[in-house]
Amino acid sequence: MRRRTSLSSSASDWWARRPLVIAHRGAARLAPENTLAAFRLAADLGADAVELDARLTADGEVVVLHDKLLDRTTNGSGPVSQRTRHELQALDAGARFSPDFAGERIPTLDQVFEAVGSRLLINVELKNYDSAFDRLVAQVSSRVRAHGLQRRVLLSCFSPISLWTAHLIAPEIPRALLLYAGQPRWMRAVFPRITYCQAHHPQDPVTDLRLLESLRRGGRRVNVWTVNSEGRMRELLAFGCDGLITDVPDTARRAVQDAAKG
Repeated sequence: MRRRTSLSSSASDWWARRPLVIAHRGAARLAPENTLAAFRLAADLGADAVELDARLTADGEVVVLHDKLLDRTTNGSGPVSQRTRHELQALDAGARFSPDFAGERIPTLDQVFEAVGSRLLINVELKNYDSAFDRLVAQVSSRVRAHGLQRRVLLSCFSPISLWTAHLIAPEIPRALLLYAGQPRWMRAVFPRITYCQAHHPQDPVTDLRLLESLRRGGRRVNVWTVNSEGRMRELLAFGCDGLITDVPDTARRAVQDAAKG
């Protein structure tokens, strides 16, 4: 694939500028999601940040994959948690998306940090909301510190327990609570008050001006997911949205640039 000239703004941390273009699982419309190819392409297309999904392997390492099962995105099958890092990295994570990406591997979190940690901000979603007492939070926090990326990484999760654990283990790493459309309203009202987060990530269908203004109280950032319509991007930017989590970072970059022109 031809390499494009980078348009990334190289924001220094999550509070250095707004609004941010956050590539959901990388440039997932153009490259296999949650792979190094998708993350590098996101930077080339103008993203400030990438969002990715972190899971534990059977031997306690952190890999980047969205689903519990391997079947949808790789040539493997079964639970991620039952395979070692070595076994997982022997799988093909690109060919199901396109033969052009055959041989792309499931990356470890360390490999992502090494590849794009100095080029992009990184939103690590903790995929342990159904097992919030496992070691994922501790392992991710350890890797963030090892790479010196405490100001460039944002931890996000649906689970208040995981976010509270992150607050206790690594208070210097910022955190974001994920909110979703099927969530009971009382959760959307209560959880943001008890999670000690610096940001909130509401799903697009539940985000209106009233919710956005409510979530921004106390100086918190609001990054909305997953927004792929350029018209909707412009509406959210007019509302004062701090970040767009999107599968199409080039479209979002254009919307942000146009909004800046007034």
